[in-house]
Parts: sequence; C-alpha cells; structure tokens
Amino acid sequence: MTLSPNTPVLIGVGQTVDHWDGSDPAAAPSPQGLMQRACEAALADSGAADAVRAAIDVVAVVRHFADSAPGMVPEGTGGCDKPPLGLAHRLGITPARAIYSIVGGQTPQSLVNEFAAAIHAGEARCVLLSGSEAIAAAKTAARAGVAINWNESIAGEIEDRGLGPMLLDRHELKNGVGAPILTYPLFEHALRARLGRSRAEHVAAMSSLWAGFSEIAAANPYAQFPKTMSAQYLATPSDSNYPVADPYLKWHVAQDAVNQGAALILTSVAQAEAMGVPRDQWVFLHGSGEAMDKPVSLRPDLSRSRAIEVALTGALDSAGKTASDIAHYDIYSCFPVAVLLAAEALGLDPANTALTLTGGLPFAGGAGNNYSMHGIAAMAQTLRSNPDSFGLVLANGGFLSKEAVGIYSTTAPESWAPVDHAPMQAEIDSEPAPTRLEEDATGTIESYTVGYAKGRPARAVVVARTPQGRVIARPADADKDAAFAALTDPERDPIGRTVHITHADGVNGFTVAP
Repeated sequence: MTLSPNTPVLIGVGQTVDHWDGSDPAAAPSPQGLMQRACEAALADSGAADAVRAAIDVVAVVRHFADSAPGMVPEGTGGCDKPPLGLAHRLGITPARAIYSIVGGQTPQSLVNEFAAAIHAGEARCVLLSGSEAIAAAKTAARAGVAINWNESIAGEIEDRGLGPMLLDRHELKNGVGAPILTYPLFEHALRARLGRSRAEHVAAMSSLWAGFSEIAAANPYAQFPKTMSAQYLATPSDSNYPVADPYLKWHVAQDAVNQGAALILTSVAQAEAMGVPRDQWVFLHGSGEAMDKPVSLRPDLSRSRAIEVALTGALDSAGKTASDIAHYDIYSCFPVAVLLAAEALGLDPANTALTLTGGLPFAGGAGNNYSMHGIAAMAQTLRSNPDSFGLVLANGGFLSKEAVGIYSTTAPESWAPVDHAPMQAEIDSEPAPTRLEEDATGTIESYTVGYAKGRPARAVVVARTPQGRVIARPADADKDAAFAALTDPERDPIGRTVHITHADGVNGFTVAP
C-alpha cells in the first residue's frame, strides 16, 4: 500500500520521572527540566534525533497546574513566563509557533488531533508536544524548608490560549459544586445508585479495579508511586488511606504530587522518510473523537457521561472500528467513575479488561493536565511491541466535561482525513437539560457527597430532584452537623432520602428529613 505523503504519524515518544527526596537542592527537578528530559528522550526515540530537532517548527506545551488555577502548587518556586519558548531554547529549537495550551486533562489527545490535521493540511512540518509537573518537588521543598527557584524569563511571543471555557457556572459554585473532589463523588454515587449497589459494594468494586491499576503501575518505570496495593487496603480507611470525600479514600483519587514529564513528536510520512525515521517507530492516528458536556447541574443523568459516550463512539466510527477491534486501552482514571463509565460505554467488563497501560492517575501519577501524554507515549510503545494491533486513549478534562479520544496503530490507514468533531458536539448541545430550581423546595436526594478535613466532615453537597426540576444545595448554616450525621449514617443510604431546601440570595441550603 502506498501511503499519502501528508499522512500524519507519531514518530517519537518520551517520558521521565524523578523521585527527588529533598536532600540536595541542586538536584530538585523543575517543570522545564522535566520537559527537556522527556523531549530529549522523544528525539532519541525517533531514531533520527538531529534531523528531527532541526525540522520542528511547532512547540506546544500543555498548561501547567501553576498557571491553571490558584493554589494548585505551593508558592515560592517561581516558574517560566513562556514555557513553550523556554523549552524550545533549552532544546536549541527556533519554532515558527510556540503554543501554551488551555486547561484540562483532555489537552494532550486534543493537541494530537489538532496537529495531525495541521500536518495533513501542510500547515505544520514537525510538531513537538510536551508537558510536565514538579508539584512533588515543590511540596518536598516546602516541607524541608529548601529554597528552589524555577524562574525563567524568555524573550519572544507565544500563543497563550488561556484557561479555556468555564466548566461550572456561578450557581453551581455558590451551592457547593466546584473542586473535583466534591464533584466527581456526585457522579460516583449516581452510578452506584443506578447499578443498585450499596455503599460497601461500590467501594469494594472501586478498590478491586484500582488494585489492578496499582499492579500495572508497580511495573511501570515511569510511575511516581510504583507499589502494588491490595483491594482490602484500598477499601479500608487508615492513617495512610484516609477519607477525602465520600465515597473516596485517599488512594481512590488522582495523586498530583508528582515529578513527571512526557513528550510526543508528530510529522508527516514524507517528512519522516526525509528525516530517516525508521518505519518501525511509526504509529498512526486512525480516528478521533471530541465532545464537551454541559455544566454539571444541567446534565440530564449524573450516572452517565454523554461526552464520554459521544467521543468514544465518534472515535471508533471515524476509525472504522468497534470496541472488539481494540486490544489496548488507556482510560483516564482521575476517579473510578471515569473508568467505569468509559467501560460501560464500550461494553467492557472493567473487572476483566486491562484499562490502563501506565497504572493510572492514582498510581502512575496524575501529572496535572498532562497525564494522557504519558498514556499516549505508553500506547505507542505498546503498539510497537504488538504490531498491527489497535489501541484507544481516552483523555478527560474538568468534571467529565471535556473528552478527547484517539485510536492508534502501527498499521497504516488506507487513507487519512481530519475528523469533524462538530457533529459530536451538536449531539450533546441538542439534548434537553433539566430545569434548575432556585426556590424553596422539598425533594429526593439524587446524589451527594461529604468532604473531609483532618478526618472530620467539613463540607457537603446534595443534588435533589423535585417534580419541578433539580436542586443543588449545601448544608443549611444552622444544620451542618445534622446534615453531616444524616449523610454519613451507616444504616441509611442518603440516596432517596427527603431533603428540604431553603433558598436565599442565590444559595440553596438543605436539611435532611428524619
């Protein structure tokens, strides 16, 4: 088969991890240094490092957590003011475009989708994608009283894409929905209720799934936490696995205290041949899907993710594949519900299907917005070792808000064309949203969570249904302790219980009926 010369191809991947213990300040990893190491690994991986380095005309960096939201990284470390140009300078590259992405875990796959199309259209010659986090180093330095300085000021212009669209609205933020740790439990409990599971049964299912992820992380040389954890340990509260937000204990959620970097290099078939990249390094993008969901309170069913369903279906359809054709998966795993909903959408049994190549965000490490670049790198390496098989990467951003999917193989596509994601988005946009109430009401709990601080309940959110619509509420100021007690009562499942809502100044306060 003769390949079209402008067919996009992935030719180099690189990852790095650092387990700095704080003892030598000079050895502290930085976000820029981790990206540099990962990019040098990707260049070497291409088999034609010098030629590839000289050909790169686009450098795109996934937005660091420090530039994504306040308080994500301990203060005092500083940073690079133009990360893509800082990276280019370190690598000896002068790109025509230097891009700093929006926020979101979907970004690595979304950038692959974007620049595969740009390469196909002749708008880019060779594209370097990279990202990193050194949050573990920042936290280690703060605990040890060690000063580290990551400041870099770089001359030149970059394309800073900003934070991206708002994923929650003011109503949700005022009523307790905001941090992922208080929002994903709403999906998790809604799914649990739909599946007919008790709280203990669902915790056991989550922990069994995660035990398998930890086994894969233990064998991953790039994992931040390469340690096998048993389902029993993961399901049991302890000093090292404490409650963070019902139903989650510490190790049920993404761990962002990592020092990790990853990089990918994309080009065209013609350029790969001209640079002398060996054919056995080539990995092709066969299909893609992207979709963005509505704000959380405006989604019809919290026990499902329409964005995941639509993006997965679109990617498989564009590749001409079904789930039965896919041999390898890396599903975004910030919280168990993300994996469980993706498996359900694909018709897979999560208890009997390997759904990660890395070990996932709790164990391989949740490298900020960049985790899925590690997943794509691991996928490329897996596919090279298993020629002609197909793999699927699902990258998730926000609150099951933004999804990007890629279908990969070393097998070349018969033809290649960019995928139009607009019809996928239109499918979600056309679906009706529930009526959201801002008034006194009495309803039935649809989902809920209790957030913990130092082992004690500190915050709570309920989502309730009434005949007129949906209400999101936080505990009434005068009834917080009673609300915490009702939602944590081991003898009564909160889902299905009656709540009374009092509305004032845009805030809904709830009390749980006896």
